[in-house]
Amino acid sequence: MATMLLALDIGNTEITVGLFDGDELERSWRLTTRREQTPDEWAVVVRALFDQAGLDITRVTGTVLASVVPSATDAVADALLIATGTAPTIIGPESPLPIKLDVDEPLSVGADRVVNTVAAMHLFRVDVIVVDFGTATTLDCITKDGTFMGGIIAPGLRTSGENLIRRAAKLMPTELGPPARAMGRRTEDCIRAGLVYGAADAVDGLVRRLKAEWPTPDVPKVIATGGYAALVAKYSSEIEEVHPDLTLRGLQIAHRLLSGPAAL
Repeated sequence: MATMLLALDIGNTEITVGLFDGDELERSWRLTTRREQTPDEWAVVVRALFDQAGLDITRVTGTVLASVVPSATDAVADALLIATGTAPTIIGPESPLPIKLDVDEPLSVGADRVVNTVAAMHLFRVDVIVVDFGTATTLDCITKDGTFMGGIIAPGLRTSGENLIRRAAKLMPTELGPPARAMGRRTEDCIRAGLVYGAADAVDGLVRRLKAEWPTPDVPKVIATGGYAALVAKYSSEIEEVHPDLTLRGLQIAHRLLSGPAAL
């Protein structure tokens, strides 16, 4: 029977959960990050995911997580122990992984960016810019030998939209989706065009700046991941591929590397 690994990426807005059956990502879920929940409450949520999907949680043989929300990390880790009987491997900048954080303050690098570096190194084997669309939009600069060189942190698509609505009295919340055209004729169309086209054009401009500063002779491949990656990539000229589960895959690889010798 193949081993089953439960991987969690705890972000400021959402927690992405992935269940790996061997090397295959069998299921994935997205949960709202709730900093106030107790371990027992999180354990109920985890068990409910398995019950609703008709999956046997006792088949889980390992758990791994990365978190940029310190207040939620311990509660979720304890919940995984309660729900699955396994103590999770917690990935962060201090983890003994075969990557190099070549920045001024390596211990300040977000766990998600560490995991993206692991994934990029093992999956692509070329220089990569990973554009991760989360609460923040991050651009991670990674060489083919697994060196994280830094990058860019910008406001995320949803973050920008929520801030706009909060500060403009007459603007109403608008569901993000593909804009029909740049010249909107209704307020919600104007907002949608501004956010989506604005994100795509911003990413394209930032990528070009990073490429201009790239320290190796190679031209980096541009990979997008995160909740809005597929939406924004449609309007981007620089994004080459979308890998929505890149961070989960990086967690799986990191877990294998830290669990002992494995053929990757």
